[in-house]
Amino acid sequence: MVPNEEFQYQGIIHLLLHFGWKWVGLITTDNDAGEHFFQVLESMFFQHGICSDFRQLFPKNLLPSGIIHIFHLFLSYIPQLTQSKACAIIIDGENTTITWLMGILFAKMLDSLMAVNYSKMKPAGKVWIMTAQIDIMLHTFLKGFDMQELHGALSFTIHSKRVPGFQEFLQTIDISGANGDGFVKGFWEQVFDCCIPNSHAPMNLIEPCTGEESLENLPTSFFEMSMTGHSYSIYNAAYTLVHAFHTMYTSRSNTRALKYVDRLGPHTVEPWKLHSLFRGISFNNNAGDEITFNEGGELAAGFDIMNVITFSNNSYGRVKVGWLDPQAPPGKRFTIDEEKIQWHGDFIQVPPFSLCNDRCHPGYFKKKNEGEKFCCYDCESCPEGKIANQEDMDYCISCPENQYPNKGKVNCIPKVLNFLSFEEPLGISLACLALFLSVITAAVLGIFIGHRDTPIVKANNRSLTYILLISLLLSFLCTLLFIGKPNKVTCLFRQTAFGIIFSIAVSSVLAKTITVVVVFMASKPGNIFQKCIGKRLAHSIVLSCSLIQAAICVIWLSTSPPFPDLDMHSVSEEIIAACNEGSVTMFYCILGYMGFLAIVSFTVAFLARKLPDTFNEAKFITFSMLVFCSVWLSFVPTYLSTSGKYMVAVEIFSILASTTGLLGCIFFPKCCIIVIRPDLNKKDQLTRRKY
Repeated sequence: MVPNEEFQYQGIIHLLLHFGWKWVGLITTDNDAGEHFFQVLESMFFQHGICSDFRQLFPKNLLPSGIIHIFHLFLSYIPQLTQSKACAIIIDGENTTITWLMGILFAKMLDSLMAVNYSKMKPAGKVWIMTAQIDIMLHTFLKGFDMQELHGALSFTIHSKRVPGFQEFLQTIDISGANGDGFVKGFWEQVFDCCIPNSHAPMNLIEPCTGEESLENLPTSFFEMSMTGHSYSIYNAAYTLVHAFHTMYTSRSNTRALKYVDRLGPHTVEPWKLHSLFRGISFNNNAGDEITFNEGGELAAGFDIMNVITFSNNSYGRVKVGWLDPQAPPGKRFTIDEEKIQWHGDFIQVPPFSLCNDRCHPGYFKKKNEGEKFCCYDCESCPEGKIANQEDMDYCISCPENQYPNKGKVNCIPKVLNFLSFEEPLGISLACLALFLSVITAAVLGIFIGHRDTPIVKANNRSLTYILLISLLLSFLCTLLFIGKPNKVTCLFRQTAFGIIFSIAVSSVLAKTITVVVVFMASKPGNIFQKCIGKRLAHSIVLSCSLIQAAICVIWLSTSPPFPDLDMHSVSEEIIAACNEGSVTMFYCILGYMGFLAIVSFTVAFLARKLPDTFNEAKFITFSMLVFCSVWLSFVPTYLSTSGKYMVAVEIFSILASTTGLLGCIFFPKCCIIVIRPDLNKKDQLTRRKY
């Protein structure tokens, strides 16, 4: 008639996990049942992340060695019970367990009154969790005892339900008509401290019972008007026997058994003959509960969870705050109503904590301590890029790629899409600068076209000058492809356009420099360079150098072309919308080829810088290529050390700076002569003076 003990252990685990109690104490009796209790619970604790702070086995018997010795023996257990961090203490065992516990609590109370050494141990409030085995003995041992220490205790009891007519029956008990019921008479005399006439008690020592005494007036510690779980089990046991006998007499499936029963009569039936009838029996009792036995003959019933509430007059009451139902669907077998629970007054916070250490707040994870139980740990902040959005997390979790941790590492925040746009100050500034320099370049081109027949324009190949100015103009304009959200078209053309246009510009500078050298060499009589003078040499240099760069770009676009991409990792708080270059090798091949052309141009111009004044444009080319090479040499480390939109801004700035260097160093002196000093723009002046 008692529910399966295993289910009660599961209920204890459910209760501990519900309140987050993972650091508990265990108390039981030092016998085989106590060891089994420890083994089963410790195994279940490990599976659910719960630890026991202490395991206390009380001796089976109290040896009569003197009151003082027993008192100090009780006191020796106080530090473990009161100073432990475990707020939840599970009690199981026999009557000796309750005896020891009551003795320890009583000794603690006397200790505080006597103010001896142990009084410094200020007790902390505890939640006593009692099994059904303890609950049945609790009523007997609590009579006349100070109950305040057990206020707020949670007790597992065998399930019971209000049986109709039971309280009315108790209210109508008449001791005068008890018909010799020794139990009723003896109980009546003990609880009311009176004597029933014709009983064995001495009448001259005890007041006689009047018969007007009422069980309702008794404290709960002496008598409960409601049917307890164990009484309910006896009630159901009686009905189970009735149903078993009824099945035996009404069944016609076994003729031999019926004849045998008829011959012996019900009063001579051996108990073991009823065992098979209990398996699978099911009926509804008068309380409305379905009483069912499984095939193993075990009662398919659960437990009630009671909250012990004590009062100042040393009485107590019990309130049902939850239950365990093995027949309920999974996930609904354990039910608890926290609002009905009254906790011990010593608790600062309810429900109380029962942990080895404080919980780790969100943003921190549990770091295990070597040599200690896994329930004891330190709290450590999550590493960069990870969060802990709950308490007591074993490890931190990473945010999705499109999110990043907030400052407290508690939540993930969506990353902001970042690219160099025309709407932000940096993008607007670079775009305006590119357009402004384009206008200046167009103006210079216009000046040179307008004065195309003057000596200074005609010097050093007029067509190369136009090609160079147009390529510089396109270089300024191509930087606009780098601004704005990258798309498939801009990613395909911005690097290739930049590479080809710059190659045309640098090769034009190289052609102008070589032209200077060739013209100087051809001025000597009988020199073979006289046959090379003309536009064909300059144009072939520009065309061949540009075609090589174009071939590199074609190979790049046909093998691994650039494409728009989202960079989730370079910047923790941003999603960088950028062009993935596809093949980084090809990108640096383009830059390397431009660098090669620039170095060759610089070298040739440097060697030709001391030629006669008529051809001293090589000096300006030398300085312009020096600026050009300086810009792009500093570009590579700067480009690699930045990310996001600033990487794009560095490339735009390098394009603008190097192009401006070419424009300013080569054409600014000539424009000054054409516009400001036209008197110097004459053939005789050009051959006689430096411009």
